[in-house]
Amino acid sequence: MSINWIILIIGGVFESLFALSLGKMQQTSGKEFWLWLFSFIASVSLSMFLLFKSMGGTHPIPTGTAYAVWAGIGAVGTVILAILFFKEPVTSWRIFFLTTLILSIVGLQLTSSHHA
Repeated sequence: MSINWIILIIGGVFESLFALSLGKMQQTSGKEFWLWLFSFIASVSLSMFLLFKSMGGTHPIPTGTAYAVWAGIGAVGTVILAILFFKEPVTSWRIFFLTTLILSIVGLQLTSSHHA
């Protein structure tokens, strides 16, 4: 796995964190709201920057693949965080579709023409 894939995975994690921050901002006020707003701004900035970085360098990840994997990691992470922090339901269908999404992300990484 090249450094670009590691950078992309970390960027996807920060995407989940900015979504969590948005949800927490809706539930808070005052100083806590501003802390979650700062978390959102920092997370979205880092996430986008890492997505950008993963598409350059010695072994760039193709744009379509990078974006799909980044968004998929963010989606899976956001659902997991929503289950943990917002008590969203865990159903067999949700687990099934999360599993298929994870398998699709892995498949994109394995079949990338620039896989290193």
